[in-house]
Amino acid sequence: MLFVKVDDLKVGMRLGKPIYNKNGVLLYDRDTKLTMQAIYGIKNFRLMGLYILEPAEPVPPMSEDDINFERFQTMAVFSIREDLDLIASGKKDKGLDWLCSLIIKNYGDLDHKINFVQSLRSSEDFVYKHVLNVAILAAITGGQMGLSTGRVNTLVKASILHDIGALQLQQVPDDEVVEPQIKEAIRNNTKEILTKYADINEDILQLTDQMQELYVGLDTGDVPAALKMNVNANILLVADAYDRMTAMKSQEEPTSEVRAIRQLLADEERYDQKVVNALIKAINILYPGVCVELTNKEKGLVIRENEDNIFEPLVLNFRDNNLYDLSSSSVRDEIQITDVMKTMDNRIKLDPTLLSEYQETD
Repeated sequence: MLFVKVDDLKVGMRLGKPIYNKNGVLLYDRDTKLTMQAIYGIKNFRLMGLYILEPAEPVPPMSEDDINFERFQTMAVFSIREDLDLIASGKKDKGLDWLCSLIIKNYGDLDHKINFVQSLRSSEDFVYKHVLNVAILAAITGGQMGLSTGRVNTLVKASILHDIGALQLQQVPDDEVVEPQIKEAIRNNTKEILTKYADINEDILQLTDQMQELYVGLDTGDVPAALKMNVNANILLVADAYDRMTAMKSQEEPTSEVRAIRQLLADEERYDQKVVNALIKAINILYPGVCVELTNKEKGLVIRENEDNIFEPLVLNFRDNNLYDLSSSSVRDEIQITDVMKTMDNRIKLDPTLLSEYQETD
């Protein structure tokens, strides 16, 4: 599956992800071949681009949870847009608390990992979709860490509000790396808006400012020691970073989930590793069925996930059907996962029965 910018869409390309309207009604399903009329219609949505299936790529499996997740993202973002615009203009929101409770109900206490599916974005709705995803990531991370419902509620509401100051910028930053002066401007704008927001409690106001202080201060090295130990602020920071890394961008391709997690784990000074590991336990990264590129230039399929270390799963080599157990030090010294496959044209489509056979006979 490739990310293709809207201006590069061509007739006959197949959609890799569904497109919904604001009411959650399906407009274009996966595997839909684009017509010229459809391309014109999609351009009116002002999306940055679409995920497109390659000519020989089979449609990847999509569970009911995945479908509901994407539909929820589509519907919730319209509610967030309305509420944030009202708050930014000094008015009362219409249903922010209700939306927070819905996010917590759906994602705050999961007993299984989810596929965190990135949403299609435009330059106009980047902030709204960004804060929604940060709220979802914060909810599942907080739940994984065993935080109380009250703390998770504070996290989720602060997540939705933490970037409201970006709405006052002439151009909203949609890149992975945001300039320090832009971060400072967003922090100041956010604080000014939320200070005038009558329905915000002190805990949420404080947490949004703490997250922004951490976000800005890590660039300059000016972060109080106590703030570095603030769990809630660090959850927001990690959720914000992961979404920015993996979201579609106007100038470059999104960072893969594998590379994003590696970056979070590698930067121990910036990102609280307990929080990063809680996120890893809450979302699927390298699970059975994911196609990967290896350091030996081979391509393979993840057969079995490794709960102890997600980068050391059992992998089936496409070329010779050999199994690589990357949890074995002798194998790991020679072969490691580079990334998920960027091109799927050479992918072998294994049915679930055959996949189960490999898992059982190992």
